[in-house]
Amino acid sequence: MNIGSFIWNIADDVLRGVYTRGKYRDIILPMTVIRRLDAVLEPTKPAVLARKAELDALDLPATAQEPALNKAAGQAFHNGSPFTLKQLLSRPNPATQRADFESYLDGFSVNVREIIEQFGFRKQIDRLEQSGILHALLEKFCDDRVNLSPLPVRDDDGRVRLPALDNHAMGTV
Repeated sequence: MNIGSFIWNIADDVLRGVYTRGKYRDIILPMTVIRRLDAVLEPTKPAVLARKAELDALDLPATAQEPALNKAAGQAFHNGSPFTLKQLLSRPNPATQRADFESYLDGFSVNVREIIEQFGFRKQIDRLEQSGILHALLEKFCDDRVNLSPLPVRDDDGRVRLPALDNHAMGTV
């Protein structure tokens, strides 16, 4: 599935009837960025969580933890929440899914939270929850047939099943 089809499938399958066509971007753009960042951070998630536990034990405030968590992530950003987007799907309890998703968003480093804020995405969470589409949205963005990661997805034999999405292609999306 190509990225364009992937995005339009989400719009058609999840957002239609809840959002007008012109408002799809209020969800699609931030969720695409969030999923990309999630995919970038996925390989180092265990190291970030281990480092976070160490720093929490030292009672360091979150702002003081940022450089060490970024280093553990191997990026200029991190997510210290206990979740990845895919892990949120294994917790489909509607009563906790919103809180879990917000906890996930809050786990990003300050620089990423500022980006999410610029999208105004948090204003959309009420509507996503009230219309009952939050879980479906997360499910679509975690579809195994699309790779938003900068690393290729390989099959059990090591062959590339889905090519990597480089930064230029991501920017085009």
